[in-house]
Amino acid sequence: MKRIGLILISFVAILLLPSWGFHAHKLINRMAVFTLPADLAVFYKPHADYLTEHAIDADKRCYVDTAESPRHFIDADRYGAQPFDTIPIHWSAAVEKFSERRLLASGILPWQIYRSYRSLVSAFSEKDVRRILRYAADIGHYLADAHVPLHTTSNYNGQLTNQVGIHAFWESRLPELFSEQYDFMVGRARYVESPLETAWTIVRESHALVDSVLGLEAQLNDTFPSDRKYGYVERNGVLIRTYSDAYSKAYHDALRGMVERRMRGAIHSIGSFWYSAWVDAGQPDIRRLTADAVPIDTVPMPAGNQPIIGREEWH
Repeated sequence: MKRIGLILISFVAILLLPSWGFHAHKLINRMAVFTLPADLAVFYKPHADYLTEHAIDADKRCYVDTAESPRHFIDADRYGAQPFDTIPIHWSAAVEKFSERRLLASGILPWQIYRSYRSLVSAFSEKDVRRILRYAADIGHYLADAHVPLHTTSNYNGQLTNQVGIHAFWESRLPELFSEQYDFMVGRARYVESPLETAWTIVRESHALVDSVLGLEAQLNDTFPSDRKYGYVERNGVLIRTYSDAYSKAYHDALRGMVERRMRGAIHSIGSFWYSAWVDAGQPDIRRLTADAVPIDTVPMPAGNQPIIGREEWH
């Protein structure tokens, strides 16, 4: 009976891992700081710890804000076989064609990226440290989510293909095990000519990888010894049943660098969006804002087994 209880607890724990995992989101935002030119890095580097820790605020808001969950995904396949030829990239045109209710039900990730971008431009224009940091952390989170293939499909956790748990496996377990081997020196941030179109390009690239993410794991499951698929790890004093190191390595190898490439892409995109927002704001002199000790609102961690409000897209 104790063993059954442990297994149930462990499955719940692994399924509750948030998008990209806290580890990956924090790492991605931190590394994005090092893509910035000197005139912008002089502001960002002293606030790197804030941007790292608050990279997960958007996930935490899913527990308290009914509007938050749709901002993290877009189920492109709900729009037919050629979704990117069907969905207007501009919000007003998309609402006119599909209705706001349908768009929200299917996720609004690329539009949210653009909305956060405009908010960041405004914050830079006003030299508002609180808002700059808040929106920089948020757009980092949404851009990172857009680089995850399973954030672009209605089969977001393999629930339609008997692969429940693959969402956290791909974006949490694999980065935790292998990110120390990755090369995160991605080069300098670049100016983004069209942030909205770029957000859609990122989503389109991620969606093109969905079949590989699911198919490769399904093939591995058919050939890997079933008694070696799972193992146990300790997290915060709790024993968690999760994918074994051996199974994780086999899947990681089968993906041939996909997770690393998507993380690298996220890092470079975030730095580029940060830089572009500053440029679009007129390149304000923010050197004197470098390390002001301003109190900044934070989002508390959810308590215990508090449920997410809205779709739990990483389940």
